[in-house]
Amino acid sequence: MNKEILRLAIPNIISNISIPLLSTVDTILMGRLSELHIGAVGVGAMIFNLVYWNFGFLRMGTTGITAQAFGKKDDHDIMQTLSRALLVALILAVAIMMLQVPFGEMSFYLMNISEGQYQLVEEYFYIRIWAAPATLGLFAMMGWFFGMQNAIFPLIITVFVNLVNIVLSYVFVKIYHFDVAGVAWGTVISQYAGILLAFILFYGKYKNHLVYFSRNAMLEVNALKQYLTINRDIFIRTFCLTFTFAFFYKKTDRA
Repeated sequence: MNKEILRLAIPNIISNISIPLLSTVDTILMGRLSELHIGAVGVGAMIFNLVYWNFGFLRMGTTGITAQAFGKKDDHDIMQTLSRALLVALILAVAIMMLQVPFGEMSFYLMNISEGQYQLVEEYFYIRIWAAPATLGLFAMMGWFFGMQNAIFPLIITVFVNLVNIVLSYVFVKIYHFDVAGVAWGTVISQYAGILLAFILFYGKYKNHLVYFSRNAMLEVNALKQYLTINRDIFIRTFCLTFTFAFFYKKTDRA
């Protein structure tokens, strides 16, 4: 049992260790421009971290439901869990992009953006928002892989996304002088590269599960309702946490 836990945990730990490298590179690149650029990228990244944290149920909930189906060897349920998770991720992403202007204005207000940073944060935000479908889709795919007892694929995807992001950010900022927009576009492109890799890995190992896909089963109302009900409490808990963090950030900044 301990070996099995370590087999799943160690790749996850390694992938998490790679994540700070990205923010370090962004800080170095922006640090060569100005303090305003560092602050703008930092605040913009914080906004998206808080937003996407609310939708962590796409990963956590999908892992649990998939693991149950995996334990029962229910291939039909395994495939439909992934299809429903991706469907919900797509719907949420479209909603985020359609409401990006009011959502952005509310985020800027909560983060107390200074006049000097406002234009830079706005530029970063309205570029990076287009990564929402890929980012939320990756949540669903990563959760499904973990539910299938596969921790290697999420590790490969995370490291790949971070490396692509670092390389593109460097090229866009240092060579093409896109500044804040370069960092944002590096993130957007790397997220779509990551979801593409996730689909390739899925097809390479789990293509046999595609025979169990059914559009009618995916759109079945009661099944979708059950999926959302299971994840509802995770969403409410996470939303309360992010709202609290945003509230105290605003109060502290005013103080």
